[in-house]
Amino acid sequence: MSQDSPSPSRSRAFMAALLSICALGSFAGGAVMSAVSEREEARAATMSPSIPVDTVPLNQLTLAPLVERVAPAVVNIAVLQASPYLQNPLLRDPYYRLFMGVPDEALAPRMSAGSGFIVDAARGLVVTNHHVIANARAIAVGIGNRQVEAEFVGSDPRTDLAVLRVPPRGLRQLSLGDARRTHVGDYVVAIGNPFEVGQTVTSGIVSAIRTSSSDGRRYIQTDAAINPGNSGGPLINMRGEVIGVNSAIITPGDGNVGIGLAVPSDVARAVVERIAGVSLTRSAV
Repeated sequence: MSQDSPSPSRSRAFMAALLSICALGSFAGGAVMSAVSEREEARAATMSPSIPVDTVPLNQLTLAPLVERVAPAVVNIAVLQASPYLQNPLLRDPYYRLFMGVPDEALAPRMSAGSGFIVDAARGLVVTNHHVIANARAIAVGIGNRQVEAEFVGSDPRTDLAVLRVPPRGLRQLSLGDARRTHVGDYVVAIGNPFEVGQTVTSGIVSAIRTSSSDGRRYIQTDAAINPGNSGGPLINMRGEVIGVNSAIITPGDGNVGIGLAVPSDVARAVVERIAGVSLTRSAV
């Protein structure tokens, strides 16, 4: 028995109903997936919360307060030195210089620069390296925006330390800390006049405590950038105390590669007190 074919209107109604059911199913499935996704995101946020931007206060992310305290006691040193050519008696003869091709200008005095710091404001005592002021004809010390003539008090070539005296007016001083309490990994700041560009601050850590195999002298090694001109400047801990006098770098060229050496502050204290005949205080800047 044959059945009548459905009318076009009934077919369209059936298809519309089927599409509605599919759309409802898709909407319901999407809603379920969206709810699951939101729950997963909330769970992940609970397990791994984002780090707030103000976790560490900004005033703890800067060395500026420390530098503002200690920098006024760090000085630049300019030295007028005799030409090294004058150390050769033969080169004092103009005919020999002509024969060797050495111009007369080579015998003129030369200027060199270094760094230092004030350890006794009342007496105007300044510490620097011996090699900075060796063979000096005249020494000038830059304190802030003024320059004064310095008096040579004495030096110790063995420890590469020297003491100068400047007029004790408007000075600030640094304390010599106990370098024996310094540990590898301690944060440090170096201040000086590298390449004569002006007072410059660099930072790093204590990389090692070295002892010379030749004479047993101790050095503090640091990766704080130290370059020519930094010699005689202070190596300072986070308490604002000097723990070393920057003295040398180990490098294949003229620039810093992260190996700087400083004379420990306990050695500097003994040398300064012996040369100047004083007892240094441990007062803060």
